[in-house]
Amino acid sequence: MGRMRSVAVAVTPRQKKVLEALTRTKLAAQRLVERCQIILMSAEGRNNEDQAAKLGVERQRVRRWRHRWAHAMESLAAAEKSATDKDFEKLVIAVLMDEARKGAPAKFSPEQVAGIIALACEPPSDSGLPVSHWTPPELAREAIKRGIVESISPRQVDRFLAKRTCDRTRVSTGSHRRTSAKRPSSTRPTSKESATRIETRRSSQRRAPT
Repeated sequence: MGRMRSVAVAVTPRQKKVLEALTRTKLAAQRLVERCQIILMSAEGRNNEDQAAKLGVERQRVRRWRHRWAHAMESLAAAEKSATDKDFEKLVIAVLMDEARKGAPAKFSPEQVAGIIALACEPPSDSGLPVSHWTPPELAREAIKRGIVESISPRQVDRFLAKRTCDRTRVSTGSHRRTSAKRPSSTRPTSKESATRIETRRSSQRRAPT
């Protein structure tokens, strides 16, 4: 029996730049670095067995992230046209994030989340909306219209964007944090100071000549 053929993976120059940068940063989690390396080696044409041996991991892990990237390539390509560098990096990280743990099955797949984030990086005008920034309700309606998801609430969209907000979005749910000027410290004397002053005045009056 021959080897199962690995899923084809491709990365654009911009995607490669982001992936390579993530493998070099000291702030990235080790699992994210490993997944970036898998995508880069897959794009070079290396099969799952070779990658597993090099990284010291199971072949199934390589296959999982290879499939994940392959399913997200269309969304990534669409977002690449208009997303800022910062937003595009967030999208790449979103594609490579973990799924919900067992016992709490995710309602939305990582590919769907990536599709929503990619949509948020597009100018609303591309969807025929006369606004400069997306709001969660508008994103929810457009995601359903495009078939990214069957249904989704604005609040759920807001949760997806909470840590990966694109420059083209503005939050319309939740409350804004209010900041107020620091109140000046009170200059009123304490009760002890007031009593001392009153006693001083009384003593002065008793000593005053008649």
